[in-house]
Amino acid sequence: MKKHPYILIISGSALWGLIGIFIKGLQGEGFTSMEIVLIRALSASILLFTYLAFTDRRLLYVKIADLRYFIATGVLSMAFFNWCYFTAIQELSISIGVVLLYTAPAFVIILSRIFLKERITGRKIAALVLTIAGCSFIAGIVPGADISISIRGLIIGLGSGLGYALYPLFAKSAGEKYSSVTITAYTFLFTAIVMLPFSGLQNSMGLLSSPGAIIYSAGLGLFPTVLAYILFTKGLAQVEAGNAAIVPTIEPVVAILAGIVLFGERMTLLQGCGAILIIASLFITSLLPGKKRYRG
Repeated sequence: MKKHPYILIISGSALWGLIGIFIKGLQGEGFTSMEIVLIRALSASILLFTYLAFTDRRLLYVKIADLRYFIATGVLSMAFFNWCYFTAIQELSISIGVVLLYTAPAFVIILSRIFLKERITGRKIAALVLTIAGCSFIAGIVPGADISISIRGLIIGLGSGLGYALYPLFAKSAGEKYSSVTITAYTFLFTAIVMLPFSGLQNSMGLLSSPGAIIYSAGLGLFPTVLAYILFTKGLAQVEAGNAAIVPTIEPVVAILAGIVLFGERMTLLQGCGAILIIASLFITSLLPGKKRYRG
């Protein structure tokens, strides 16, 4: 078994898990969640279009009629889930925010049943049960729990999972015509376009001049977005999809450890158990046959 592609996949997944570091950094510089969504979209789209321009310009060409796919992925999914995710991290913590983001597979199972008429199997039901139990543990919705968590933060965190789950549904049609890197590039482009007038970033341009803001902005677009995607995609091309799908479960683990080690965040024993349950549900859904994974 070749180890090299798995190193690429693990590296890409680990970089995705580091996104909270850059979000916390930009929040510390004074940026709001809306502004950070725009910063990520702008930096990622610029880097992706530059990357494609130098590697394969054919991937830049799309039909005007097909732009509706990228409006859906960029606006209804990416802009929404990023705002929810960044806000949840701010109101709760990186650890809890990323765990709530990974309720997405549960939403995918439900939405796929409603819109794509996909069958709900025993394995899917097990994943749903684990996700619901994990969320209950994190929120302290169990007898005798002494956990104080913002209900608003919990709802917004679950919103990130819902928005994340919408991406593969919207990208399904586009994936029949375009490569995933093209979809990702145009998705971030339309995310930036729709967020520009609403983010208020134009009022915070002075903050972007600080060295910290420049470093965190560039890092957000490069490491947990473009570089992570390129590494994961290159590794995925060399192994069976079923095997590669299991590896990204390392992402929430890295994110949780980053929050604890770098920012001194704490999780109660009950919340830790909830995180394990949700990661277990992610592992189960990763094993589902024929499941094509999309990243944002």
